[in-house]
Amino acid sequence: MTNSLIACTDCDLLHQMQPLQGPQKAKCTRCGKVLYRENKHGFEVTLTLTLTALILFVLANSFPFMTLQFGGREQISTIFSGVVELYERNMWSLSLVVLLTSIVIPLTKILCLLYVLISLKNNRHPWGLAPVFRFLEMLTPWSMIEIYMLGVLVAVVKLASMATIVPGIALYSFACLILVMTTADATLESRAIWERIGTRR
Repeated sequence: MTNSLIACTDCDLLHQMQPLQGPQKAKCTRCGKVLYRENKHGFEVTLTLTLTALILFVLANSFPFMTLQFGGREQISTIFSGVVELYERNMWSLSLVVLLTSIVIPLTKILCLLYVLISLKNNRHPWGLAPVFRFLEMLTPWSMIEIYMLGVLVAVVKLASMATIVPGIALYSFACLILVMTTADATLESRAIWERIGTRR
């Protein structure tokens, strides 16, 4: 580790990596950004959160997102039905964006993370471990389920005066999914994972 360099993600200043003791954190000497920290729990916390995220993702896509009641009628919507409806209204580009950001990319991110963490936890180095983790790091900025949730909240506020809105299980699951994935990202130590991958090549 002492021969490795790490760049600050905020100001790009290079630092020589040093071993840490206990719960210490290495910070940038210029801007104070945390560069890396010693994770005493290993990958267990991140793995548990990722498994929880997978369960929440399944719930969010299996149950009604919300129910609109207006004029004696009831309309039940799901995440995927929203994608289909946008496509049927000839808004295929917006439909594709919603599909990618709310379903495809989050699921891909969860599965890639599980593939990497379970492999390392079991002390295995299967095919494509490094490329999968590299792809995961490239994919992370495009996982924007919180933006989708914000759009839903805006729509709910606008529709509240015209219809009765009943939140479904999927809505609560989706909200919890955002919190769990955010926490998983915060506990993920990319440096430690790359070190483990490197020692198993």
